[in-house]
Amino acid sequence: MHTKETGKWRHDHVFDQDRKRAGEKRTLIVVVMTAVMMVIEIAAGLAYGSMALLADGLHMASHTAALGIALVAYIVSRRLAADHRFAFGVGKINSLAGFASAVLLLGFAVAMVTESVDRLINPLAIAFDQALIVAVVGLIVNGVSAWILMSTPHDHGHGHAHEHHDHNLRAAYLHVLADALTSVLAIVALLAGKYFGAGWLDPMMGIVGACLVARWSLGLIRESSRVLLDHQADEHRLADVRESIERPASDRVTDLHLWCIGPGIYAAEIAVVSDDPKAPRYYKSLIPPGLNVVHATVEVQRCE
Repeated sequence: MHTKETGKWRHDHVFDQDRKRAGEKRTLIVVVMTAVMMVIEIAAGLAYGSMALLADGLHMASHTAALGIALVAYIVSRRLAADHRFAFGVGKINSLAGFASAVLLLGFAVAMVTESVDRLINPLAIAFDQALIVAVVGLIVNGVSAWILMSTPHDHGHGHAHEHHDHNLRAAYLHVLADALTSVLAIVALLAGKYFGAGWLDPMMGIVGACLVARWSLGLIRESSRVLLDHQADEHRLADVRESIERPASDRVTDLHLWCIGPGIYAAEIAVVSDDPKAPRYYKSLIPPGLNVVHATVEVQRCE
């Protein structure tokens, strides 16, 4: 068979990964805002002696790097979308960036606990008024950043589904949310220190914030690693695929593999046994479009 004749049976593995995602532009804006606020908070924390404020600034430093990773992942995925070296496209770059960001976030949480414990043992004088002003500004910046990242996407097609499964965007959002949390804790600690003389609350809030941040990062590590390790899709999605193919009484699915290959998109390998077998494309056509199975391989056997 000539190449021209076989061309219609082939399909690419781009799966819309070459399109600029809404998350890319939003992440760029947040990277710039976070970098500026990072410099201000670190400088203010050192100048005014606030561990909570310094922790927030260092937190932002790690998040600036992590958000940078997220931004690079978007750009690299878009530019390599048509690269044939990637068997199922470049969708997993997104999850890899999310995983790397989560590990970085976890490392920062450990560093924050260490520094906070040291400040509990060796307390420093704090300039509460100046530190409070910077902490409030930091909270505002973080709030605006979180709103930008989670604002309604304007992508076409399956935009909402892709946004929901975008580990890269979720990692960026968690980093900003963690920044907002440390800003709130810093404000509470500084107010308690100023009005009630509870200076010990400043480093204690650093420990509380670190524990919450560690919990978020571990959750994202688990979720993104499932994609990186080709974890089987959830039972509901598997059941939907199986039921869609087994509607005719003579058809049975004997083997089913369904795994995520990018934000909200899946690949499948399906073995079907039937008394009256049909062409593989028939069984592919039975899979509901809403399941976003963009690449399916079907093996059909006649029941003896």
